[in-house]
Amino acid sequence: MRLVYLFLLPLIFLQSCNYFTFKKDTREAVARVNDTYLYKDDLMAVFAKDIAKEDSITLVNNYINSWIKQQLLLSKAQLNLENKTGEFEDLVKKYREDLFINSYKEAVVKQYLDTEITDDDIDQFYLNNNELFRLNEELIKFKYIKIGKDVLNKKELIKLFKSTNKSDFENLKKKVIFLQSHHLNDSIWIKYNDLINEIPIFKTEDKNQLLKKDNFIQKEDSLSLYLATIKQVLQSNEIAPKSYITPTVKQMILHQRKLLLLKNIEETLINDATKKQQFEIY
Repeated sequence: MRLVYLFLLPLIFLQSCNYFTFKKDTREAVARVNDTYLYKDDLMAVFAKDIAKEDSITLVNNYINSWIKQQLLLSKAQLNLENKTGEFEDLVKKYREDLFINSYKEAVVKQYLDTEITDDDIDQFYLNNNELFRLNEELIKFKYIKIGKDVLNKKELIKLFKSTNKSDFENLKKKVIFLQSHHLNDSIWIKYNDLINEIPIFKTEDKNQLLKKDNFIQKEDSLSLYLATIKQVLQSNEIAPKSYITPTVKQMILHQRKLLLLKNIEETLINDATKKQQFEIY
């Protein structure tokens, strides 16, 4: 029996060697930090198409230097923070789980979320939630022109601007090439702060006086003449007009739909898993 064992032992050892085959890594290394290697194959992602040879050499050198610094820092961190390894592993696990779950949610939302928003949707949301849209700053509708003092047809431009006649307004729009700057669309809402930032000379105007409906303002400096007419004003804490906050309303509707969709998916998931007895609570 002893002879049989001695005979079989070498055979068993030789057979076991088949299960521990050590394959030498034949890849070409370009850098090493301790026992970690950077291989030539790893550099392929660094190269961009149509890049000059000189640029590619610089790019590769920068990448290698950056990789070395990264590995040295990682090695030092692992050595000095060894007691936190368990904590970090838990964080990595949690990050991995969240990455999968959030990616799945994004895919579901992309596939099933109803992104069509009608005017009725906007009206209904605005009506039901208008308290959410109180202004924290003043809004105004106005028109404005800036005229150089030496422009030849200055009087004509001023007359056209002051006129309430529609044809005069159309003529003014045709003569914008003579204006240094202008804002002629008085049907859209503008923030008061945007007005005075865009036209700094109005900062010297008393705010309460400036923000008066149908107020006409004329200011000038050494180079230019500024004319503005305030058409309408909304004070801070008033409800924002629907036209002004429509983009925000659309985003809020989509967000609300997204939350409802995800909630329905989670409930369906729980119900299906309950029916199939996929989980238990002990």
